[in-house]
Amino acid sequence: MRVQDLHVLPKFRDGWSYLYVDHCRVDQEARSIAIHDANGKVPVPCANLALLMLGPGVSITHAAVSVLADHGCLVAWCGEEGVRFYAVGMGETRSASSLLHQARTWADAELRLNVVRRLYQLRFPGPLDPALTLQQIRGMEGIRVRETYAKAARDTGVPWSGRSYRRENWATADPVNRALSVANSCLYGICHAAIVSAGFSPALGFIHTGKMLSFVYDVADLYKTEVTIPTAFRATADGTEGLERRVRVTCRDAFVSTRLLERIVPDVQEVLDLPAPGESGADESLDKETAAPGGLWDPTKGEVEGGRSHTIEAGEKEGAAPGRLAVPGAPGKAEEGDDGGHDP
Repeated sequence: MRVQDLHVLPKFRDGWSYLYVDHCRVDQEARSIAIHDANGKVPVPCANLALLMLGPGVSITHAAVSVLADHGCLVAWCGEEGVRFYAVGMGETRSASSLLHQARTWADAELRLNVVRRLYQLRFPGPLDPALTLQQIRGMEGIRVRETYAKAARDTGVPWSGRSYRRENWATADPVNRALSVANSCLYGICHAAIVSAGFSPALGFIHTGKMLSFVYDVADLYKTEVTIPTAFRATADGTEGLERRVRVTCRDAFVSTRLLERIVPDVQEVLDLPAPGESGADESLDKETAAPGGLWDPTKGEVEGGRSHTIEAGEKEGAAPGRLAVPGAPGKAEEGDDGGHDP
């Protein structure tokens, strides 16, 4: 399968959740990848993999990154146990329609407030009173989260004194806080992969703001009380030996049992009031996107067609030669067919 045939790519919801690796070498094997470590080689089919998290000590070949990108798998470089995030690759969509809708909604104060209310609404079983202020809703959310922590502590017998940890002093945090950090990092990775895969920006948050992952935090908060908090407390209750690895494995199973990959993109579309795309495996505009460049912005028309010569007719503008674009201050300098865009 070549990347040009984008409509046969699997949907994000049909993929596996994630794979975390460290201290190994990742290279291409056929149209997939293989992981080499002290125990030997493990082939990994990547057509359905949503996210590959690369921890410390990983080397990855150019060919492996290329085949992962072809299959729409997001590659993230992270710290030990997946806790610290460093860099990320690009998702499979090439259409900007979702991002433009998100940006318009984010930039309009009234529309943004509507998104914020919908993000909170998804966390509560019943409808929120429209008369509630945003501050009151935040207070209700704080109570809901505190009660979730308290219930998890009662159910598992794990002592709980509050959420607290320092990145620079990771080892000094108590086991349940370390487990929560690992679980949340896995959740952030999956939400990040879904957001980028669907063509949204992880930086344009609505509740959270000012960080490159603000929208990731917005989306991940929809699932923490259901998935990562109970998972972290259960794993801690089973002991602290190999805690971080057990949390990651338990999260992987929880993502499957809660059908998380099926839910993230539709939830994002719902909160942004974006109509769901058709049932094709990729964005419906992708075929067009691969065949021609996008439109060109125009201050009066909004958008004009790209990928062709916008020739100014002879005599329409003095100094413009037929078949060429007029360039202010430099008549006749534009190349033939140059529309200010890019070649198809």
